[in-house]
Amino acid sequence: MALTQHAPPPTLFPDGLKTTGQHPPLYEHLHPFERFPKEITGPTVWTAAEYRDHPEKWTHRFTQEELDELSRTADEFIKNKIPLTGISKKNFPLPNLSTHLLALRHDLINGRGFILFKGLPVQQWGNHKSAVVYMGLGTYLGYFVSQNSRGHVLGHVKDLGEDPSQIDKVRIYRTNARQFFHADDSDIVGLLCIARALEGGESDLVSSHQVYNILAKERPDVLKTLTEPIWYFDRKGETSKGQDEYIRTSVMYLERGDNPRVYTKWDPYYVRSLARFSDAGIIPPLSAAQLEAIQVLEDTCLQNALHMILEVGDIQFLANSHVLHARTAYRDHAPPAPRRHLMRLWLATPEDEGGWKLPFWDSNEKKRGGIQVDDQPPVAPLDAE
Repeated sequence: MALTQHAPPPTLFPDGLKTTGQHPPLYEHLHPFERFPKEITGPTVWTAAEYRDHPEKWTHRFTQEELDELSRTADEFIKNKIPLTGISKKNFPLPNLSTHLLALRHDLINGRGFILFKGLPVQQWGNHKSAVVYMGLGTYLGYFVSQNSRGHVLGHVKDLGEDPSQIDKVRIYRTNARQFFHADDSDIVGLLCIARALEGGESDLVSSHQVYNILAKERPDVLKTLTEPIWYFDRKGETSKGQDEYIRTSVMYLERGDNPRVYTKWDPYYVRSLARFSDAGIIPPLSAAQLEAIQVLEDTCLQNALHMILEVGDIQFLANSHVLHARTAYRDHAPPAPRRHLMRLWLATPEDEGGWKLPFWDSNEKKRGGIQVDDQPPVAPLDAE
């Protein structure tokens, strides 16, 4: 039986909706490998070669008319003194750009799964107005979900000097370390570049459906391992009262219903960081087959990735359902130059608004997924904290 969450206190949640957070799948809706397709076809399957020399297929430079519309709407929003956590399509109207954004949303969810917008004048606008415009655009693609235990619905990817080797405690986006191929805890993730690094910090993406097809042909044993519910994912202490510190799930699973698509949920940092529980005999250690699957998956992603550099003012949106993404390690400019800084959005797309039919109790909740700890309200800081 599906669970429903209690209505959160309206004083804490401006839209009356609370991020549902992380939880195990409904195990009865997970399927054996034999039920998975032999090959995936359609627009979600793409190769880097198709796009590498044709950026016009996946980039959109904002026109002056679009920037004017965004600027006017943002100025009106700021004048009305609405908090960023209260932004919505209703109070951020985009009569012209909205048509393009709705078509883009469909392509993100059901098609290629990524887009790069170019040309937002973030240095001219400053962090507050840029954040308003960015979150305003986001309202046309999905619902903001919290990205950490502190309720950040506007996240900040920035090196805060934390130790990337402490993988059971540290979130890698708060360091300058390489990020391996992974998917975030939301349907769509957005990154807005505010400042670039001195070197590195570049983006790689890959169609997980293309990776699936390669593995189905070359390493079906690895693919089978990835579909089995034998994987434990760390929650790194971001838990509500009474919740487990980890989740048992599979890496790839099928949608519910007819003609199910293959959904991939993966982050090696969250799988490798559980030694404190496996050493204590609470969960099994990673098997030789799992360790090999981790390596083969990463190698296959790297060999088939589309490389992308985010310039200042660029926004990358991508679907976590069928695109995996990675980041190269980076080195910042010496002070007083600004450190590399990306503003991040996690967006949810519920089932009845065109989202994937996932084997989780909250599949039709507006703010499905994300990270929610107890009744922590949403906050939207303008810089990393």
